[in-house]
Formats: sequence, C-alpha cells, structure tokens
Amino acid sequence: MIVGIDLGTTNSLIAVWKDGRAQLVPNALGQVLTPSCVSFDDDGSVLVGVAARDRLLSQPTRSAAAFKRYMGTDKRLRLAGREYRPEELSALVLKALKADAEAFLGEAVSEAVITVPAYFNDTQRKATRVAGELAGLKVERLLNEPTAAALAYGLHQADPESQFLVFDLGGGTFDVSILELFSGVMEVRATAGDNYLGGEDFVSLLVDGFIAEAGAAIGLQARKLGEAQAARLRAEAERVKRVLSTADSAEFSHTEDGQTARWTVTAAEFERRAAPLLERLRTPVERALRDARLRPADLARIVLVGGATRMPIVHRLVSRLFGRFPNRDINPDEAIAVGAAVQAGLKARDAALDDVVMTDVCPYTLGIETSETSAGGAVRSGIYLPIIERNTVIPASRSKEVSPLTDHQSEVELRIFQGESRDVKDNVPLGTLTVPLPRRPKAEQTIDVRFTYDVNGLLEVEALVLADQSRQRLLIEQTPGAMSADAIRASLDALARLKIHPRDQAENRALSARLARLYEQQLGDVRDWVGRQIGAFDDVLARQDPREIAHAREQLSRQLDDLEGAPLT
Repeated sequence: MIVGIDLGTTNSLIAVWKDGRAQLVPNALGQVLTPSCVSFDDDGSVLVGVAARDRLLSQPTRSAAAFKRYMGTDKRLRLAGREYRPEELSALVLKALKADAEAFLGEAVSEAVITVPAYFNDTQRKATRVAGELAGLKVERLLNEPTAAALAYGLHQADPESQFLVFDLGGGTFDVSILELFSGVMEVRATAGDNYLGGEDFVSLLVDGFIAEAGAAIGLQARKLGEAQAARLRAEAERVKRVLSTADSAEFSHTEDGQTARWTVTAAEFERRAAPLLERLRTPVERALRDARLRPADLARIVLVGGATRMPIVHRLVSRLFGRFPNRDINPDEAIAVGAAVQAGLKARDAALDDVVMTDVCPYTLGIETSETSAGGAVRSGIYLPIIERNTVIPASRSKEVSPLTDHQSEVELRIFQGESRDVKDNVPLGTLTVPLPRRPKAEQTIDVRFTYDVNGLLEVEALVLADQSRQRLLIEQTPGAMSADAIRASLDALARLKIHPRDQAENRALSARLARLYEQQLGDVRDWVGRQIGAFDDVLARQDPREIAHAREQLSRQLDDLEGAPLT
C-alpha cells in the first residue's frame, strides 16, 4: 500500500487513495491533523502529536516542535539527555502516521509519497528521504507541495489548457508555484519561495510585540527567555493570532511570578507590525511570475494552501496582488495531504484516476565556481557560473565550456554549488570534482562541463577534456549536512531501541498532557481544581478498568472544553 504524507512544520497528515477517492487517515484521537511535535516521557517512551504539543509547556526540555525548519542542517536538538537530528524527530512523526494508517487500513504500509516545499534545496530533500527511511518507509517520490495542492483541487481535470498559481504558506515555509495544463500534462512553469517564512514567524511577531508593549513591565526580555517561558508565550500568541482571524482585537495575557501583564492588540496593529513579513511574501510571487513570463491576468485561478493562509492579512495581500479573490474550496490544512494521496493513487495506477503526466522544475540554479580577469589584469575568484538555471524543466542536461587560468596546469578543481548569488560563498556547496589535464597551453585545455539533473534530485557532473577526450564523473548523492550511510544505520539502531507509547493509550496520554498544560497556565482556584482532576484521573487510570477510564476521560474532556472555551483541535 502506498500512502501520501504531508510532513508539515506545525501539523502532519497522512492520506490514502481508497475506493476511488482520497481519504484522510484519523489518528488515535480521531483527528486528521497530528501536531508535528515529539516528547519523551519520564519512563523514556516517545509521545507524538497532541500530547507532545501540550508537553511543550509542561516539559520543554523533553519536547520539540517546528524541527522541519532545520531539515538538512547540522543542528541538533537536545531532549531528555540525548541529541537528535531533525531527520530523526521527523522520522518519529512519520512512524506515528504510519501506525495510524496501518490501524485504519488493516494492512502493512511500506511505501509513501512525501510532500516537500517546492523551494526545498537538494540537502533538505535528501534529509526528508532519510526521515522516511528511518521510519521504515520506501519513499516512492518527493512531491512538491504546490503540485500536490493542484492535484487535490482537481486542477488536472480542469480546462484542457490553463495556467494557475498555488500560494502555499504553512507553519514554517512559503512556496509559490505556477503550473500549466495542456494535453494531459501538468507542467510546473516556475517556483519560488522562502524556506524560513511561515505562520511561526507571525507568532514570533506577536510575542515580540507583547514583550515590547507590556511584558517588559514584569521583567520579560526577548533574548533571555527560559524554555518554559518561551513555550507559554508562543502558545498564547498562537491563540491571539487565531482570535484575530475572526475578531477586530484580542487580549494577550501572561503571568510571571504572580504578576500579570496584558496587551490588547487590534487587527490593524497586527497588520502594521506584520508589514515586513507580508513584503517577504510579495517578493517570491513577483519572481515566479517574472520567471514564467506571465502577468497576473494570465492566470486562470489562484489557490491558497497552508493553515497560515487563514489569516485575513494574508488573504487581503493575495487579493491585492492579483486583483481578485483566491480559491479556497478545500480546507487549506488538508489540501496537500489529499494531493499526495492522489499521487499515490497515480503511482499505484488506480483505475479511477485518469493518468496525468507531471513535470517539475529545478528550484535552484546549479553551477560551478570560476574566476575572471579584469581589464587591468587582476584575477577575481569565487565567481558563480550557472549551468542549469532555476526553473529549468527536469530531467535536464546542460553544458558549458571552461578553461584553466594558466598554461600547462596539471589539473583543475571543479567546485559545484547551488544557489542564486554571483558570489559562490553565498551559495550552497554540493561537491568537488578533480579533473586531470594534459600539460598544454590553456587554450588547448578546454573542458566541457555537463550537469544532468533528474526527477529524484540526483545531479551528475561530467567533465570532458576536449584535448584528449578523457572524462571524469561525479554523482552528487551526499551533500554537506546530510546524514551518511553509517549515520543512518546508527540512527536506525538507536530509534529501534526507543519505546513508542502504545497507540491505544494515546487518548489517556493526551488528556494527561492537557491537564498538565492547564495546571501550568492557570492560577488560584482554577489551578487547584485542575490539580484535583489530575489526581482523580490518575486514580482512575491506576484501577485499569477500561470502561471506567473511558467514562472519566469523556466527562473530564467536556469540562476542560468548557474551561478553555472551545475544544482543543
């Protein structure tokens, strides 16, 4: 069985193509959204999802979220006395989703289509593949999130020839892709984005605003927040952000050492403070249109994807940019997972799906380092020579000829990079290929450098020395920051030894974590009441009567819903 997975910064989802349609898979709590959070319990077992999200407040040193932002980097997150790579934490989320799908389907799941931001670079894509491998999944394909959204909206069944733009703002990343349909082909014309811009940045904006306007009065300093303080402030900022999606103002409240600070923020004030972030959203849109050589009027429709597009300030920005209202027919949180399931159905050649040919593009320019000589004879090194330019349809093969700087060189080093800057120091290094040369005048030492990039993100570099027809090849599979084969094997062994909390206890663990979070948040009589409920629920759990536990859990959940004003989702 092939499943489709949206591995998100804030939430993750899994879906399957079954009975002729895409179906979202519920987790053990009956919800289709699983928070991309991991926490380690006191007994060493792993919690994933809602329970882990609530423990961000009560157990910040044992819990982590938003680690997708660090995929493909060397960053380590220390939890419960051990360091974890982002790939490993992502693998734990994928394992939980895999278990949910197996419970839903009643059969083993071994293959997956996993979505990634279109603007993910080579290293980030390889890290996502590694996360899938660590979770026990064969990654059939990495599907760009905007392309998945297009499949979800049924755009492959739209007008025979049309062009549309997908605006995808998730929790931690932003993508914009322009796609074109013609003769059963869905072709990505251009993609652009920002891998470090998403809903989390709007939350940070509110935290910073609160500290500046009210928090400083009770001793809060943005750069000196403890982990527990930061977690509580971000949880309150997330609540305020959601309120501002439906109301003209919201109150941000935080208590520290018995002192409470309050800040009333209006929707207009929020938009004013968010202006720099909104400007960052505008730039990739303009770049994608420019690369695709299109005007806004040329687009058949604009599609919004990602939970952060629910913010009215984002909706207004998009409406102003394109002079019309965008399309929001599908739940923006669910569209990408639905599209991944459609792609999984296409992979499985389900009879209910008309086959559609999908082409993609290289999101970044690929090239080598060169040097240039000025009119005065000075040599400047570190200059980027693009060979495959961004938004080239893949698979692609391109070549350029280069020559050494001096006569009779015995070899040259081709340093390979990915990025858009003229200075290679600002681009991402991918590898180095050493090319032996016959000792001749430099005019006779020309090298034809060919880059070949395939749909799986593999780059082959071939250097042909024209003088003697010798060839050197390099396959870029392992890039800086990615895990080596030995590291993957070691990580598999370590993850296998972790105790994954039983799925059938997920509801109880989630309720216990919710109670612990509320105890941290509340004061006075309410806090005393929550404390008594914790003790009473622990007593019920200790008696191990499933019927009594289920009744107590249902009753207590309703009381907590009333306390918080709305069900926790």
